[in-house]
Amino acid sequence: MSSSVLYDTPGPKARLRNRLYTVAGSLALAALLAFVVYRLDAKGQLDPKIWNIFNNAGVRTNIRDGVLTTLKVFAAAGALSLVLGLLLAVGRLSEHRPVRWFVTGFIELFRAVPLLITIYALWVLFLSYKDDLGVVGDNAAFWGLVVGLTFYNGSVQAEVLRAGINAVPRGQVEAAYALGLRKYQVMTTLLLPQAVRSMLPTMISQLVVTLKDTSLGYVITYTELLFAARTMASNIIVNGDNPFTAVVIVVGAIYIAMCLALSSLATWIERRGRRAKTGVAVAAAEPPVVLDGAAGAS
Repeated sequence: MSSSVLYDTPGPKARLRNRLYTVAGSLALAALLAFVVYRLDAKGQLDPKIWNIFNNAGVRTNIRDGVLTTLKVFAAAGALSLVLGLLLAVGRLSEHRPVRWFVTGFIELFRAVPLLITIYALWVLFLSYKDDLGVVGDNAAFWGLVVGLTFYNGSVQAEVLRAGINAVPRGQVEAAYALGLRKYQVMTTLLLPQAVRSMLPTMISQLVVTLKDTSLGYVITYTELLFAARTMASNIIVNGDNPFTAVVIVVGAIYIAMCLALSSLATWIERRGRRAKTGVAVAAAEPPVVLDGAAGAS
């Protein structure tokens, strides 16, 4: 029976016990799923008339537009949060105390304040000063959601990058300074590339959180996927009732599909990074050179 430091290979009894737990868990999950389907059918939520609404061109168009606006917010907030996270990570590692204190306060503030409050406060701010902010215009809800997501996720990405930078061996930094590199050169050519590469799966996982948090836009009436689905379900009546359950199931499946796509991207990038050939190849050793004097002396 083989074993390692962190894991002992299970014996025959343990394997049998694990199989029994697996079977029992699978049966319990199947029973729960069957109960949910039974209750949905008893409430009439599986009536073909309810699910037939998704064959309507208007319903599909609303869902498509909701997905596109969600991806629009995610693309803007995801890109801006990565840039902001990079700047905040560098600022928190700065040797200048005022910069380091300001960046630390910014990160801790927006990590502590609930994201929903941040989004709502920014939305009210942009609505109040939309005449002074020409860039915002009639897109106060869009920019409130984007900036709120950027501040929160940028603060989290900054901590992820800072952890990656601190994980780089100190000897590499000392060697770079010994070679005469300046601080910004050490940061851009040595620390950041290694930090980004090692923390890239975690950064993409945080982007999954950004994608899910776009659903908070419904609070400020931004027409993202959740708001569009809720509005659509409120305006449709089937069998004397609104099809909220069917719409929630479909929208939830769309969110799961988008998040799984990003998670698969993170896994693919991590595997590709492990297979990448990096470093300097070791040169083949040359045959030893024997001097004439040394050969005669021997």
